Formats: sequence, structure tokens, C-alpha cells
Amino acid sequence: MKKVFLIAFALLVTVGCYAQEWQNDFEKAKEIASKADKPIILVFQGSDWCAPCIKLDREVWSTEVFKKYASEHYVMLQADFPRKKKNALSEKQTTANAKLAETYNKNGIFPFVVVLDANGKVLGETSYKKTTPENYIKELNAFTK
Repeated sequence: MKKVFLIAFALLVTVGCYAQEWQNDFEKAKEIASKADKPIILVFQGSDWCAPCIKLDREVWSTEVFKKYASEHYVMLQADFPRKKKNALSEKQTTANAKLAETYNKNGIFPFVVVLDANGKVLGETSYKKTTPENYIKELNAFTK
């Protein structure tokens, strides 16, 4: 029994090491980015209706390669715009996401990925691309050079 517990604990710790922590508060993301000296990756998505958003999540954001790299090098900030009632965000979060869109996604593109410095200055922009997580990382990093 003790062995089973230790193995389960080791698995949880290993999985937890690469957990991607998505922020949804811009000010908090800037604070974390400033303290850690990391860029912010701001992702505008429609998690329950936008096919390219869902593909980007499945093919890049949710991969172990990306999650591991992101946890060490980026502050991930999500601005989600779900349409289904069951996925509705709080009024406060909806307002905050709309404010981010007014500033960083005026054309309403989904998915839209904006690389920012810790002060919120735009370093680069991209969207969904059929590519590997490694190549997506290279593209994001090119904006921070």
C-alpha cells in the first residue's frame, strides 16, 4: 500500500511540475511578468465555438512540450469569449476581456496571440498555424529578441 501511495504521489508531482497556469487578470499577469522578467502571452480565444482556437489549444497550448516551456519562460494570459450559456464567464471577467480586446484585438480576430512585455507593450502578434509546439515556441520567442 505504501508503494502505491508513493508512486501516485510521484506521478502527481511530475504532472504538477508542468501545469500551465493561465492568468485571467491583466494586472496580475503584468505583476508576475515584471517580477519574473518574462513576456506575457495574451491569447484571445473562443473556447467553445472557434475551431482554430480549439486546434491551437490541442496542438500547442495543451502539449507537454509547450506547458513545460511556458511554465519556465512565459506568463500565460487568457481572454476567452465563450458563446454557450453553460460556459458564460462572470460579468467582471467578461468586462475585463472586452477591455483587453479594445486595446489589443480591435479587429476581433480569433484566435489571436499577442506577445507583450511586462508593461503591456506589444512585441509581436500571431494566430493559429498548423505547426509543432517547438516551432510555435520559436515564433513566440522571435518577438522577444
